Amino acid sequence: MMQSLQFKEKNIKANLKGKDFLTINDLSSDEIMYLLTVAEELKQLQKQGIPHEELKGKVLGMIFEKSSTRTRVSFEVAMLQLGGHALFLSSKDIQLGRGETVEDTANVLSGYLDGVMIRTFGHDTIERFANASSIPVINGLTDLHHPAQILADLLTILEHKGYLKGLKAAYFGDGNNVAHSLIEGAAKVGMHFSIACPEGYEPDESILTKAKEIAKETGSIIEVTTNPVIAVNEADVIITDVWASMGQEEEQEERKGVFEPYQVNEELCIKANEKYIFMHCLPAHRGEEVTTGIIDGPHSVVYQEAENRLHAQKALLKILLKS
Repeated sequence: MMQSLQFKEKNIKANLKGKDFLTINDLSSDEIMYLLTVAEELKQLQKQGIPHEELKGKVLGMIFEKSSTRTRVSFEVAMLQLGGHALFLSSKDIQLGRGETVEDTANVLSGYLDGVMIRTFGHDTIERFANASSIPVINGLTDLHHPAQILADLLTILEHKGYLKGLKAAYFGDGNNVAHSLIEGAAKVGMHFSIACPEGYEPDESILTKAKEIAKETGSIIEVTTNPVIAVNEADVIITDVWASMGQEEEQEERKGVFEPYQVNEELCIKANEKYIFMHCLPAHRGEEVTTGIIDGPHSVVYQEAENRLHAQKALLKILLKS
């Protein structure tokens, strides 16, 4: 049995080395669970003050077309703790897609760096970059997907619940990039997932269809409803996100009216499992998508979730970039 497990781990490591990470679907169920195991190990090493500079001499380029607190700090600190370096590249300072093709930038940076993390708008930009690049490309967020966040989310749920398969997670709000990656992640690990959103704000149909196909194999149940009460029923994990993402500021007031019935509040959460945990990828707008009593209450794990961005991404970087 031990030899079988070692062979499986060796295979997973070989499959992941040098791979791009653009969506959760780029990983198999076993690869996700392996990355979470590595993240737990790296977290323990960091907490114990044990050096683990496994990427010494490696350099990660970080391209930001969208600003961020958690993405920049977590990836930069991750590389630092792994013994490598992170290079911040603002879209104002490089010619990505303006004055130079995405493909030319990818080819040039492939000669300088060991990996690239991109946080951008259109998902097609990161796909074009990855197709031209000869080094691993990691999605730090696009308008369609946020896979790095979901690795941290799964790690947080695993730490609190001890398992993933068979749990029920409920998400409330816009069927956005976070929702898309949560749907994919839940399907991959066999977790039931219910999303409550208003009509017209449902998740992408193609992402939903593919996730439901995967769910048939893993035993997951994926459902979309307009009724928050149906979604929250017996939920082990409650998740929400801002109602207007970056680039949707002009829709803020309109969205407030549409999403108000989907606020995560005390009345809604009473219908969840009594030991539920509350998650939010942050930044949060207290009094809008979630009440202060919930996000700052005893069920909230949002700060642990934010910290786990660091540990989950360290696992990802270690496996993708290690020689």
